[in-house]
Amino acid sequence: MAYPKQFRYTKEHEWVDAKGDLATIGITDYAQHELGDVVFVELPKHGAKIEAGKSFGTVESVKAVSEIYAPAAGEVLEANPALHDTPEKINTDPHGAAWLIKVRLANPADLAKLMDAAAYEAYVAEKSKETSA
Repeated sequence: MAYPKQFRYTKEHEWVDAKGDLATIGITDYAQHELGDVVFVELPKHGAKIEAGKSFGTVESVKAVSEIYAPAAGEVLEANPALHDTPEKINTDPHGAAWLIKVRLANPADLAKLMDAAAYEAYVAEKSKETSA
């Protein structure tokens, strides 16, 4: 899997695609693969404040319910309405149509602390070795 180069990534397997102080956040292909078939997504409402490193929602799969953590602080502008009726989109297009939320970042410079695509790919490769060992 090639991870989009313009995204930044967290160790909890969230991605963020920022343009200035506007950002789109989702979960990575690795995360959706680990979760299995996604059956429900709980996301914050417009206007909700999210804090870096804190949970802002959940993704429920046939295997488990997993928290989603904010890669940066900000205010929710929109939650992806398509995921309400078709949460399984996360399994087929996690880096595209299955984005989770759009936010106005409190401090766009915070994203510099996150991994770039190459660092994330190396991190995932290491994780995969650990689980197959």
